[in-house]
Amino acid sequence: MSEVLMLVALMGNAVAVGVFCATVLGGVPLLLALPGEQYVHAHGFLATRYDPFMPITILVTALSDLALVAAGPGAGIRVLGGAAGLAMVSVITVSITKNVPINHWVAAQDPASLPADWPERRSRWRRWNAIRSALACSALAVNLAAAMVLVV
Repeated sequence: MSEVLMLVALMGNAVAVGVFCATVLGGVPLLLALPGEQYVHAHGFLATRYDPFMPITILVTALSDLALVAAGPGAGIRVLGGAAGLAMVSVITVSITKNVPINHWVAAQDPASLPADWPERRSRWRRWNAIRSALACSALAVNLAAAMVLVV
């Protein structure tokens, strides 16, 4: 059972990190290079492509990691599973409390009449996205360490 949980956690975590890296390296720079009016449309297009895929992927990863806390064959796996699970729960927390509200705010904007704090709001989303990306990368490193412990 632990091997299946580890495989699911690794697969979900790797996919999430891949999407986050693509966003940080390509999506965000592209969006920030656009004028505000085009940003709103492009952001709306991209955001709808990731929902509900990313939330489900991240949740399944977190649950798999946390299940390793209970089902892991040794203390090392349980501790590493807990650490990776906590990092993924942190990704969920940042997403729900920071990025998603900004996404909803952007979607509600009139592209022809953007508010004065527009550049700051875009920068805030970028910062929180970088934080959740780093958390997901940290979880992947811990999951890889857990996998090594599991197979050795």
